[in-house]
Amino acid sequence: MRIVACLLFACAGAGAGAAARAQTDSIAAPLTAEAGDAARGRAIVADRQLGLCLLCHSAPIAEERFQGNLAPSLDGAGARWSGSQLRMRMVDASAFNSETIMPSYFKPGGAPRTPAALRGKTILSAQQVEDVVAYLQTLGAP
Repeated sequence: MRIVACLLFACAGAGAGAAARAQTDSIAAPLTAEAGDAARGRAIVADRQLGLCLLCHSAPIAEERFQGNLAPSLDGAGARWSGSQLRMRMVDASAFNSETIMPSYFKPGGAPRTPAALRGKTILSAQQVEDVVAYLQTLGAP
């Protein structure tokens, strides 16, 4: 329910730490001291209860039969964008595309319709964002 609510209402409200590191289209510094783990990141991307990435995107995850086509394929993401750019897209895609339907995975929820129980919370933790970034960086040219 939490993820669905955040997707429907596109949780808003910038996190001070992420906003301080944000540039135009990238966040250069990792969000955590621990490096991202690509295997954990792949699991998050494939998880239909946590990341919900495959609701809109397709990815080279053969065991997931039903994948989205509303957003760009994640196949080749590592060739199209740097780690810093991928991190920014995960933290707050609306920072460079105000019309995006992609949720901000690491901005505390605070949009007017965000349920009270979800206000001030993020969809993913900083470590989970770094794990997804690590996985996406492994995806070279399709």
